[in-house]
Order: sequence, then C-alpha cells, then structure tokens
Amino acid sequence: MILFISLVMDLLAFTVILPLLPTILEHYETAEYDFLYDNIKAGVSGFKHLVGIPESEKWNSVLFGGIVGSMFSYLQFISSPTLGALSDVHGRRPLMIITSIVIALSYLLWAFSTSFTVFMLARIIGGISKGNVSLSTVIVGDVTSSSKRSKGMAVVGVAFSIGFLIGPLIGAWFSIRSSQDFNQFFVFPAIYAFVLASLNVLFIILFLKESLPVAKRVCGFINYSLINPFSLFNFSAVNHVSKNEKEHLKRIGLVYFMYLFIYSGLEFTLTFLTHQRFAYTSMQQGRMFLVTGLIMIIVHGTAVRKVEPGKELEMARNGILILIPSFILVGMASNQVILYLGLVLFSYASATVVSCLTSETSRIGREENKGTIMGVFRSLGALARALGPFLAAIAYWYWSPMICYMVGAFLLILPCYLLGNVKSKVN
Repeated sequence: MILFISLVMDLLAFTVILPLLPTILEHYETAEYDFLYDNIKAGVSGFKHLVGIPESEKWNSVLFGGIVGSMFSYLQFISSPTLGALSDVHGRRPLMIITSIVIALSYLLWAFSTSFTVFMLARIIGGISKGNVSLSTVIVGDVTSSSKRSKGMAVVGVAFSIGFLIGPLIGAWFSIRSSQDFNQFFVFPAIYAFVLASLNVLFIILFLKESLPVAKRVCGFINYSLINPFSLFNFSAVNHVSKNEKEHLKRIGLVYFMYLFIYSGLEFTLTFLTHQRFAYTSMQQGRMFLVTGLIMIIVHGTAVRKVEPGKELEMARNGILILIPSFILVGMASNQVILYLGLVLFSYASATVVSCLTSETSRIGREENKGTIMGVFRSLGALARALGPFLAAIAYWYWSPMICYMVGAFLLILPCYLLGNVKSKVN
C-alpha cells in the first residue's frame, strides 16, 4: 500500500504536463530566439517533408511533443539499468529517495523555465531520474512471494492507470486557466507537481522500508554493458543466473521490446487517426483516453490481480493476440462504434501484457541481482517507446492508416509466437 500511494503521487505529478504540452510549445514558438527550439523545429519540418505529412499546426504540435516524449523514453533507457544495478549495491530505499528528490527538483526548474532550453533541461533531469518506476517493480519483487507476484504487479498497474487517468484531467484544468492568465498557467502546474513530488519524498522517507537487507547486497561497479543496447538484449550485466534463466530473460526481454515497439506506434498515431478521420478535438480525444483508462483499471483489478502463478505468460500472450484484431478494427474504423470496439481490445492488452511480462521477469534471479534484471528489462521497454512512435508515423503517412495498422497487426504475430514457446519460471 505504501508503494502504491507513492506511485500514485509520483504519477499524478508526472502526467499533469501531458495536456499542457501543446500550449507550452506554442508559447515557446512565439518567444524570443532559442537555439534548441529552432533546431528541433527544423528537424520536425524536415521529417514532415520526408514522410509527406501535411502542413498543420495540429501535426506540428503532435510531432514536437513526440520528440519530447521519445527523448524522455530514451533517457529512461539509459538510466533504468544503471539505477537498478546501483540499488543492488546500495539498497532500494536510498535510490528511491535520491531519484524522488531529483524529480521534485526537475519540477522546480520547470517553474522557472523562461526559455525552451531550460524547460528541456528540466525534462532531461526528470527523464534520467524516472528510473524510480523500475525500482518500484523491484521492490514488489522483493516483498512478494511467487504466488502473490502478479497481485503486486497488478497494484503497480492500477497506480499507473489512476495516474494517467486523473493527472491529465488536472492538467486540462490548468490548460483552461491558460486562456485567462498564461503566467498563472505556466507556473501553477509546475508548482503543483513540485509540491506533490516533495510530499512523495517525505512520504518515502517516513514510511518506505528497505526491502534488500545489507547482507544480500553485492559489491560492484557500473559497466558499459548497462547502456549498450546489444548487451542489454543479452542481459549481459546480469550475473549469478543459470544459462537457462539467462535464455529465459533474453526471450522475455525480446518479446517485451517487440510488443511495446509496435504498441507504442498505435498509441502515438491514434491522435493522427481520430483527428484526421473523425475530426476529434482535444477534448474528444481526452474522453477517449478516459474510457480506455477506466477499462484498464477494471482489468488490472480483476483479471491481472487474480491470475494464477505460472499463468502470466499465457495471459500476456492472449493480450498480444487480442491486440491483433484491435489494430485491424482501428485501422478499418469507418465509424466510432468500430473505433471504440478496437479501443476496448486495446485497453485489455494495455492492462495485461506489460504487467504479466514484468511479473514473470521478476521471478528470475536472486534478491541481490533483481535490481539489475528489472532495470535492464524496463530499459528495453523505454527503448521501444523511443523508437516505435516515429517509425509508425512514417508508415502511417507514407503508406496509409489502414496499411500501417495492418502491418502492425501482422508483426504482432512474431512476439506472440515467441511467447508461445516460453514456459513460466514459477518458484
């Protein structure tokens, strides 16, 4: 429960910026010259011309926001395995406190970001420190038995769903205020995030106990394999596991990467499709994500929470299978009924696949190397989220929405097939 409350506070602060990004970027566009902003804008313009995206302020905002989001994911790709390895050496609690403090400071810097460069610096600091999410999954693995592992990961999933459901609504409220006083809009959400993150730091210091005893920690140092993509896919930094366990990790990690690579593409291009095909406004898109978020909470609280030990991989495979018709329905949707039917299936996959794969991965290894294992695992997902959206955007605009989603549905067969040949490691 302590970890759940901490995650909810962290995510409520983190997600408040999501609906504000378009307005923030519009503000910096009209501000005085900024070298970083102008260079990213030139990159966006070049990408649009290369792919064939029509000139539109809507697409400019989406692509610019996509670059910021991909940068954030890439930073997590770098930091997650390093923070996980450090937690195996120094314990989970100190790393949770440090990352939470740095995250709070990044929000404080955001409040004073009068230039785009300072704003991006705040996002970079926050992105590097956001590896605290992987630490949370490590702690769940430390304190739960094999029979209760899925229930623990489901609680983490519910925290994510609540954060991504309520946080953007709070951000939307700040966005409405922006039409009245931009200065208040710019400062208040950052102060809100800073205060909530600071309370989370205090909460962690007071209530979070160390889950890795000193006797079970390891002596070591950070090596290059923790940020080398090829080494990460091979889990080269993970020691003290058998050859079979290493192969198991590699297979699960590859499935996780492939799934999120394809999944994040639909998630990102969905904004293009709903606006282009159904003329959705930002408010209508907000309602759409509200519905999917509610479905995810229900699935986390029922199906994922009650899955039997050893059945996680089966549920994850079913989730990937269900995502295939979801892609097809969304790609072919000629009316909102078909669109929402596809999104219901999409929500089920969103709630099950990652939680179940995470639960299975947390079974591998011993307490002294779980931080490294989960850090590398989460890093692969962050890399997928950094790359997937832009390759999907190329397919979406260069071919067509239907072909883009049909290709995505076809590609999902591979991780589904790979997962079908993996047997669960139940302790």
